[in-house]
Amino acid sequence: MGKVLIIGAGGVGTVVAHKVAQNPDVFTEIMIASRTKSKCDAVVKAIGNPNIKTAQVDADNVDELVALFNSFK
Repeated sequence: MGKVLIIGAGGVGTVVAHKVAQNPDVFTEIMIASRTKSKCDAVVKAIGNPNIKTAQVDADNVDELVALFNSFK
């Protein structure tokens, strides 16, 4: 039904990812993006949902953010 793109795999991003993943009827597509993709992958592993996508992005780089947004439309 809905898509969510979570920027950041730190403390807040991890909690948000867990909460979003607990509501698959609301959020059918989830992506976690961070400067360090391995952190995103670790969050996905902890959640245990292999359908969550991950990506690397530098949130200070507008062009990278726009490209990520467009790829996840």
